[in-house]
Amino acid sequence: MGRRGHGEGSITQRKDGRWMAALTLDNHKRKYFYGRTRKEVQDKLNKALYEQKQGTLATGPQQTVGTCLENWLEQVVKLTRRFNTYKGYRSVIYRHLIPAFGHIKLQKLTIGHLQAFFAEKAQNLKPRMLVIMRSALIGAIDDAVKQGFIGRNVAKFIDLPAVERYEGQVLTVEQARKLLEVARGSRLDTLLLVAITTGMRRGELAALHWSDVDLEKGVLQVRHTLVRVLGKGLVESSPKTKAGRRKIMLPGVVIKALKEHQAMQEQARVKMGDRWRECGVIFCNTQGYYIEPDHIRVLFKGLLKKAGLPDVRFHDLRHGAATVLLAAGVPLKVVSELLGHSSVAITADIYAHVLPEQQQEVVKKMNDLYGGF
Repeated sequence: MGRRGHGEGSITQRKDGRWMAALTLDNHKRKYFYGRTRKEVQDKLNKALYEQKQGTLATGPQQTVGTCLENWLEQVVKLTRRFNTYKGYRSVIYRHLIPAFGHIKLQKLTIGHLQAFFAEKAQNLKPRMLVIMRSALIGAIDDAVKQGFIGRNVAKFIDLPAVERYEGQVLTVEQARKLLEVARGSRLDTLLLVAITTGMRRGELAALHWSDVDLEKGVLQVRHTLVRVLGKGLVESSPKTKAGRRKIMLPGVVIKALKEHQAMQEQARVKMGDRWRECGVIFCNTQGYYIEPDHIRVLFKGLLKKAGLPDVRFHDLRHGAATVLLAAGVPLKVVSELLGHSSVAITADIYAHVLPEQQQEVVKKMNDLYGGF
């Protein structure tokens, strides 16, 4: 039997021949380490002493990876993130992560476990899905580190394939015109016109109120976005960033369409009578209440098919608006403000494929100005 000095932990040999080390924690409780040899236990104790000094020593009770993931999902993500974020994490946690690691003790989870898992998943899943899985693991284990269940986050050391940016398939001006022609008279006719000309997001359009628009001045204010929250249904939320709250000048064709839409909505309100559920939004369902953003997507896909157009995403209308404006020579900063990006750098990164055309125009103008020298 041997002992270390006070405050450095102690090492003893048990009756069964195994060695045990004990370390007194800040809360006066003791943490124990076991091994077949004195050196093995000494190494564990030295590591624990170093982690204690660094403030990274796990002092909480052991829990499984599954419990860690579920607690983080329900106690952190559900309360602090948007519903779609919660839904996305919940899907990967229960479909992929818990089946693979749920039974493993959190303290026993290794980089090797994770790297092998992601190597296998990379054969069938897209890189973006792998990123979401790693993000869930990092978030959950970070929370466990904060609570003292574990000393470090092994998920941060995982290498993943590079994610290629999805550039989207934008409609040409001619295709966009055809879409608007086919949509004329449908529930989405004015909504699509606003989307194509302003680049607004689907949730922003669904949360747009008449009070957000000044039809005389031709100005629209983006103040909210519509999201679905578990247990609460459709809820108006603030845009993700400060830049998302923005002012947009409307072209005359949009102002005219909105005035006609307002008159038609008033007729529908009178016709529905007591069944009308007034919530003040411009683009509502048949009873005056919020229109489900997913329903907008379904109606949009139907119009694309009817028009014989490519099966693009609704979000690609936003990309189309930006691409047309940049190609027409509208300054990058102006387009960035229109889209509500938090910085011009984000806009430049997303639409880098359009900017070379503008640079060619700059070169041409410079050549015209200084070509005589």
